[in-house]
Amino acid sequence: MAHALDIARWDLECEFNNTDHRTELNGVERLIVRRGQSFTINLHLRSGVYQPGGSALDLTVETGPQPSEQYGTQASFGLTDQINTSCWSAAITSPPGNMVSLSICSPPDAPIGRWRLTLGQGGSVDFVLLYNPWCTGDAVYMDSEEKLREYILAQDGIIYRGGWKYPIPTPWNYGQFEDGILNACLRILDMNPKCLRNPGKDASGRRNPIYVSRVLSAMVNCNDDKGVLLGRWTDDYDGGVSPLSWKGSVEILRNWDTNACQPVRFGQCWVFAAVACSVSRALGIPCRLVTNYNSAHDTNSNLVIERYVDENGQLVQKSRDMIWNYHCWVENWMTRPDLKPGFDGWQVMDPTPQEKSEGVYCCGPIPLKAIKEGELTDKYDAPFVFAEVNADVHTFMKRKDGSTKKIISSVHVGLKISTKSVGSDRREDITHLYKYPEGSDEEREAFTKANHQNKLLQQQDNAGLLIVIKVSTEMRKGCDFDVFAVITNNTPNEKKCRLVFGSRAVSYNGILGENCGFKDLLNVQLAPGEEKRVALRMNYSKYAENLTEDNLIRLAALLLDYGTQEAYLAVRNVVLVNPEIKVRILGEPKENRKLAAEITLQNPLPVPLQNCCFTVEGSNLTGGQVVTERLNSTVEPGQDAKVKIYFTPTHSGLRKLVVDFDSNKLCHVKGYRNVIIGK
Repeated sequence: MAHALDIARWDLECEFNNTDHRTELNGVERLIVRRGQSFTINLHLRSGVYQPGGSALDLTVETGPQPSEQYGTQASFGLTDQINTSCWSAAITSPPGNMVSLSICSPPDAPIGRWRLTLGQGGSVDFVLLYNPWCTGDAVYMDSEEKLREYILAQDGIIYRGGWKYPIPTPWNYGQFEDGILNACLRILDMNPKCLRNPGKDASGRRNPIYVSRVLSAMVNCNDDKGVLLGRWTDDYDGGVSPLSWKGSVEILRNWDTNACQPVRFGQCWVFAAVACSVSRALGIPCRLVTNYNSAHDTNSNLVIERYVDENGQLVQKSRDMIWNYHCWVENWMTRPDLKPGFDGWQVMDPTPQEKSEGVYCCGPIPLKAIKEGELTDKYDAPFVFAEVNADVHTFMKRKDGSTKKIISSVHVGLKISTKSVGSDRREDITHLYKYPEGSDEEREAFTKANHQNKLLQQQDNAGLLIVIKVSTEMRKGCDFDVFAVITNNTPNEKKCRLVFGSRAVSYNGILGENCGFKDLLNVQLAPGEEKRVALRMNYSKYAENLTEDNLIRLAALLLDYGTQEAYLAVRNVVLVNPEIKVRILGEPKENRKLAAEITLQNPLPVPLQNCCFTVEGSNLTGGQVVTERLNSTVEPGQDAKVKIYFTPTHSGLRKLVVDFDSNKLCHVKGYRNVIIGK
């Protein structure tokens, strides 16, 4: 008969196991392992020696408050000759003696989270179990080491903002391995309403990345629960900070975790998405952040955005339907056994609270393939995401007498869908993963499946009059510049028209601000075939006080044909470019050696800058903290604001030092520098 091992003490070999499971950046003070992969514990025996076939050890693992074998949250098992990777199993890998190497493996579909392992009569140990995208049996398996370096291990990235004509790369510190962040991520799962209602069922559900992604989509916003972030889309940030002031997720997740799960104020779409990306990567789900330019917000699911303008071509708000200059969400990588074959891979998950899904503000996960193919009955929330990239835009003029008239306007949604490239800071265009080429047979087929009748019926308007807005190649904040309405008469007749050309500040989600410049020409005459350019001067003195933090101006040119009474509208958002932040690293970057960065920004405005402040952060660079350096002096036009900031890198490898500049007149200017840290 086999004798139970008499265990005196054990060694969890955290450094070896965590490194083997690619979790060592979380620290090596506790055991953090991935499912479907074995880990080793060394047992030191009080008496006797281990003999193959003559020694026994009863093991139990449990997770959640109501462990149950039926739900997969509890398992009891003994020693076997070798590890079985399809279920909880244990085998001894050392020769006979009084020190025993015990190898333990979880199944690749075990629930993630905190587990307790009981070693017979010897005591118990705690460990954290994560998804394992390196394991072929895991639902999140990804077969590219290079992609996993980006979508799991990279602690920083690039978010695309600005406009589709001028995407602006903004650095972000995801910081998923910084101190305390994994605990905060596990707490998000514990605070979700499904867990509070039925903790046993929720713990079991954590085996499934579809379930966990949907929970995260709801919990990153706080609209229905004790979620992480409160959204705010006005200029009033009392009681919190502007979403543009964040440089990374670490401060946000720590604030939420240390303040009794009170929502952090405030977020907007890229902040919600970036936090969701940090949490997904921390838990082991491959994740990337995506920007959709000219993103439609269709509130009534008719795949049509109706926009109304007044007789000056300026937008009047009549409907909750909107077109956002851009909108950010994330894609999580997983299999979809709940759908028919062919829908594995990237899934859209959107944590920004826009519309309710099953009674809760969440969205997804929905396969990109379902959006591309027009399969709108697939789970979850396909119609909303389909509309974001495919909705039709109808524009109407609302006259003073209350009547409305449809006007000719060319506005496309779902443009230049962008994400950071694998292994570089270049922009990757992934529009083709969401939609077929415009006008193709495949596009028609997808629209037919989605019952998108408006797009199917649409004929190409070959209008006799054409109006477009042209701009300079780069419009820098602080400069005066011209924008142009270009009108072409493609008819054989002379045309007499009225041109109303206006500009207004606008926020990235389409809310209009104040007037930045206006021109009304009552008598524009065009000979057959003639092209005319009408300039509108944009003066800093006029637009400076009206700009929102998004640095966007909406140009609208409305052309009225006196002869036919037809109206033509051209709309374009322009992005005013902030100055560049220059970062110079002084000295040789090495692990655990103090380093300095010289950071410079030239004042591009015709006015002095006061209350200037630089803040920097970077994963494994600034010790998980935000470093702040203020300037006491005023920075005159054309002068440099310059500081020196010190920090001590803790790990080798390629890291991003993310920089933010703030002042009274120039706010939330972002910059970064890639730093290679040597050993």
